[in-house]
Amino acid sequence: MPQNSGSDRAAGTAAAAARPGPGGPGGGFGQRGAGRPVVKPKNFKATLARLWQYVGTERRWLTTIFMFLIVDALLMLFVPYLIGKSIDTMTGLEGHVDFDLLEVIIIVLASAYLIDAVLTLLQGWFMAGVSQRIVMKLRSALFAKLQKLPVAYFDRQSHGEVMSRLSNDIDNVSNTISQSTTQLMSGAITIVGSLVMMIVLSPILTLASLITVPLVYLLTRTIARRTSVLFKEQQVQLGKLNGHIEETISGIEVVKAFNHEERAIADFDAVNDQLFKVGLKAQIWSGFLMPIMNVINNLGFAAVAMVGGALAVKGMITVGVIAGFISYSRQFVRPLNDMANIFNVLQSGVAGAERVFEVLDEQEEPEDAPRAIELRNPSGHVVFEDVQFGYRPDVPILSHVSFEAEPGSSTALVGPTGAGKTTIVNLITRFYDVTGGRILIDGRDIRDYTRDSLRRAFGFVLQDTYLFSGTIKDNIKYGKPDATDAEIRAAAAMANADVFIQRLPKKYDTVLSENGGNLSQGQRQLLAIARVILAKPSILILDEATSSIDTRTELHIQDALLNIMQGRTSFIIAHRLNTIRDADTIMVIDHGSIAEKGGHDQLLQEEGVYARMFNNQFRNLEEKLS
Repeated sequence: MPQNSGSDRAAGTAAAAARPGPGGPGGGFGQRGAGRPVVKPKNFKATLARLWQYVGTERRWLTTIFMFLIVDALLMLFVPYLIGKSIDTMTGLEGHVDFDLLEVIIIVLASAYLIDAVLTLLQGWFMAGVSQRIVMKLRSALFAKLQKLPVAYFDRQSHGEVMSRLSNDIDNVSNTISQSTTQLMSGAITIVGSLVMMIVLSPILTLASLITVPLVYLLTRTIARRTSVLFKEQQVQLGKLNGHIEETISGIEVVKAFNHEERAIADFDAVNDQLFKVGLKAQIWSGFLMPIMNVINNLGFAAVAMVGGALAVKGMITVGVIAGFISYSRQFVRPLNDMANIFNVLQSGVAGAERVFEVLDEQEEPEDAPRAIELRNPSGHVVFEDVQFGYRPDVPILSHVSFEAEPGSSTALVGPTGAGKTTIVNLITRFYDVTGGRILIDGRDIRDYTRDSLRRAFGFVLQDTYLFSGTIKDNIKYGKPDATDAEIRAAAAMANADVFIQRLPKKYDTVLSENGGNLSQGQRQLLAIARVILAKPSILILDEATSSIDTRTELHIQDALLNIMQGRTSFIIAHRLNTIRDADTIMVIDHGSIAEKGGHDQLLQEEGVYARMFNNQFRNLEEKLS
């Protein structure tokens, strides 16, 4: 579980803000996802080609759909010809109607339309499956990628922004695939086939009808350039809106406690208004397309009617040929209209796909070293050798930190907010890698171990414990999925959690709401301790594990913590100095360096930074009690 190192990172960001120059990754949690530049898709063709790679995985089904499209298109190509022939059967000079031929044509037309309906239904059926399978693969790839990204990525991005890419952007891609793929394929076949039949019927009328094609191209190109920018901006604004909603709902108690409801509504309205404006512009610009296209198409039909009428008067073509040609002309133009409309859908889908691919292209956690070994049965001997680190290259957080923690010892880290305490444990677990020096566990650089085996050696109990949706049993065995019920209950008993669990209606099968909202803070903390006990880590990290609970519950938790600290190397981050009096070593971290180091009594005798901190805390406590 990632550590909440926001205070250390925020300190680095604040320091960077005081000097000019570009910053590196990092920054406080409050700045995540803010100020992202609005840009048009960086490379439309490359993104579309990459999206097609996912589509190409369904080649077998796409081939089947394509065969249906070809048969359907060929059938529909003969329909205008048959309509023209049916008209010619009734336009003889003597008013004679060839009813036998007309009956045959009507039967053929009815059969063609019936087959067209069946093929269209099958196309939609198969394409729905294809699009959903493709999107499922893309969504799975994106979620798997999120598990491989470093903690630093999530420090830069708001949770709502990440969720937007998993939901809204993926949905846009799904709509694009389901709506666009078959229409593009059928449109291409229809355009080519209609053009061939138009040339066969009348090359002169074909030239008259093609005068509108350049106008259609220029119109589509002009509007597409504008909508591509607007659709990308719309997705960005939607991500910001989701981020605001996620933050507000997650912190609803804080919002209400500070009477911030009106301000939250005002902030939401501001972001929502920006999304409205961008969405309105995008829809208006894309909405221009079809009305103007209809005008252009009607001009083309008028040209065909005038030229065709002139040719018919001269006896060069029949009325049936003109009627059939107009039908072919409509078949030729309709896919062009559809493609222009599809291009708008495509812009939105490609904008969403690009945002998904941006995540897929993010730098993952560094690969294990080629000769990395498994960390087996660690004793918990931890050594820092001249460690240096900064979340941003120009803002150092730790400077030349060196210390040693013997196996089974307890080391307390104290100091002001932002001094670098949480950063130290983040480096031990390789949530971040050092920029200078090295960290050793059991005599080897931690970068020589596989990351999985390294992190299995750690157990975390944090100030803000996170519980997942599911039963209490599921949450306790999160670090050991194959644990038996007896092992789960033994761990809960050692954590002093079994007592309150037994009072619940369904006991260990009680379903927890989001983050254990139906439990108290102390109960959640006890479950987190039980989870760590069951995992049996060699190194324990306690980050303000008892800072947000009452004194009585703290005694239960302290007792549970003492149980799991036995025989384990422990790192304790604490602001309540009375909770770490029995630690083997207390290190005072100040401005990224170790200001003092020693036992509780020793540091008090030195009358340095720790002594002043300790005395100030007890003086404040005495003042409150008096």
